[in-house]
Amino acid sequence: MIQEFISIEQSGPLQGAVELTGAKNAVLVIIASLILTHGKSRLTNVPRSDDVLQMIALLESLGATATFHETIHVLEVDTSHINSWKVSPDIMKKMRASILVMGPLLARFGHADIALPGGCVIGTRPIDYHLKNFEKMGVEIQQQSHFLTTSAPQLRAARIILEYPSVGATENIMMAATLTQGTTQIINAALEPEVLDLVDILQAMGAKITIQAPATIVIEGVTQLHPVQHQIIPDRLEAGALLLAAAITGGSIKLPTARADHMDVFLLKLQEMGHTIVRGDNDRGISLFATKKPRAVSFKTAPYPGFPTDLQAPMLAAQCLAEGECVIEETVFENRLLHVRELQKMGAQITLEHNKAIIKGVEELYAAPVIATDIRASCALVLAGLVARGVTSMTGIHHWTRGYDALEKKLQTLGARIKVHKAQSVITNEFKVAENEWKSVVR
Repeated sequence: MIQEFISIEQSGPLQGAVELTGAKNAVLVIIASLILTHGKSRLTNVPRSDDVLQMIALLESLGATATFHETIHVLEVDTSHINSWKVSPDIMKKMRASILVMGPLLARFGHADIALPGGCVIGTRPIDYHLKNFEKMGVEIQQQSHFLTTSAPQLRAARIILEYPSVGATENIMMAATLTQGTTQIINAALEPEVLDLVDILQAMGAKITIQAPATIVIEGVTQLHPVQHQIIPDRLEAGALLLAAAITGGSIKLPTARADHMDVFLLKLQEMGHTIVRGDNDRGISLFATKKPRAVSFKTAPYPGFPTDLQAPMLAAQCLAEGECVIEETVFENRLLHVRELQKMGAQITLEHNKAIIKGVEELYAAPVIATDIRASCALVLAGLVARGVTSMTGIHHWTRGYDALEKKLQTLGARIKVHKAQSVITNEFKVAENEWKSVVR
């Protein structure tokens, strides 16, 4: 077998306009939320990524029927015949978002048998925030090795205080609370755009949810939720990747559907580098015109509306060629600087100090064989490859296909020299001769 890899050649300034697909971090939980309904729902602007396909397979394994019209990004799911609360460990271990079916299953069946989720190796990302708060809602949890058996004959409304504004815990608890009698409050809730997109679809289903200051979500339980039609918000992380691709190559780009109001701090940092950012009317649409002499900028990741951890790796790649020195501090995940060693192979001058990367800009990067360790690291390495002298080859591309819907094709339309090389069997002439001799013997 030939190993799968992506080849990236040094490219000129990327230029053009690109339409964004739906947000991966919104669509996965929204697909999970359909478990709360009985009937056929229709989602539009659904990206075709491997994680999306896995979440569809998860619902089908529970008894749902799904039709994914990939070319038009439409997903239809009928949840009428979901009849199981047991999730296959094989599906669970392939993506971290699989834990998000726990809340809907508990709300619908009072049971959820799941395995601990898998995904990117970016840190422990504990599910304690999920489990201990579900216990406050009356859920009994038994754990054996990597398997969880949970049950709640009757979920109880509760006042939930999150010590950290975990996106996943906020979403899971909120979904369970929609069908729980009484009023549940989530204090110190995550309020990312993707969480608010989930709020929108749950309200369209008939859920009673309000958001109060400071960072509190209030859910008044209802007896049932109904199927819906819903359009997934544009992916701000794909938008960030494309903006950085234009910025790092000294080009220009227009993203007509991007939500500038979802990316304030990130756009601020691009402007501080010297790039020109133009927002569309009502913050719909973003255009970037790159500076030829970018300046290094420091930043620290934080929950929304701070600098998103999912754009830390791509932005770090852009700093490698910026003039000056900067410090990037990762505060969300403890292992989310693994891409640094790969960028160092390409000539980047980076020093690590615990969760901080100190970057001194260089004039040039050089192509090298590199390995993607997670979704956003794969993006960082592709960006570096676009400006590195020579041809960069990146393995670990399953992370790229898990997180992005053919992003390489969008980059190609802008002028990027990038190609995905899929695995294929290699059969030598000698093997073919031997195989034909064997067939003649069997005959």
